[in-house]
Amino acid sequence: MSTLRELRQAAGLSQEKLAELAGTSQPQINKLEAGTRKMTLDWAIKLGRVMNVDPAALLGLNGSSGQTAEVGRRTVTLHPGQSPRRDPMQPAPLGAPDPYRSMPVRAAARGGVDQEMFLEDGPIDWIPKPVYLQAVRDPYAMYVVGESMMPRFRPAQLLHVNPFKPPAPGAGVVVVKRNKTVLIKEFVRRTPEGVVLREYRPEDREFLVSNEELDTMHTVVGLQEP
Repeated sequence: MSTLRELRQAAGLSQEKLAELAGTSQPQINKLEAGTRKMTLDWAIKLGRVMNVDPAALLGLNGSSGQTAEVGRRTVTLHPGQSPRRDPMQPAPLGAPDPYRSMPVRAAARGGVDQEMFLEDGPIDWIPKPVYLQAVRDPYAMYVVGESMMPRFRPAQLLHVNPFKPPAPGAGVVVVKRNKTVLIKEFVRRTPEGVVLREYRPEDREFLVSNEELDTMHTVVGLQEP
């Protein structure tokens, strides 16, 4: 049995509940438990926080010597007694992104008829956290691809996203569907059937993403120009 599965079961959580608390999907948790997706330091910190366990336990590093942990696209070495959860006032190891002062840039969009994207590919880059996201759990950024939201959002702009802020009408949102495709749109309202979104191109229109399609919805709180 995998370490993640043991710790999840000890915490009394199903895969679905752990995914919900960690802001991810049940298939991702299943892949991590099965070993088909690598347990990176980013995942260990996120899941360890939810289950209230040391991330080192998820990485299999407790009591080990000279083992390595993946941080984004880099690898760092941890020594006996060293935990990935550091004092946030201490600098990160040279060359490693600091999860307390940095946030990941999620996978770039793959073009589609509805300008759909995918978020499963992990960080493609790291950027400094803006001040207004310093205390937010698991913020991220992602690039705008496509012109469906022009002039509000333009291609190559980098959106800053707070996954825990409820959207107000008129807010920009990143909508994740159950099939793992993603839309960047404007939130209009919730209905008993789902969420109503707005896009501007090729025509200004409102449309519904049903509750059956909807997985999560995250709020855009800022952006960077290219």
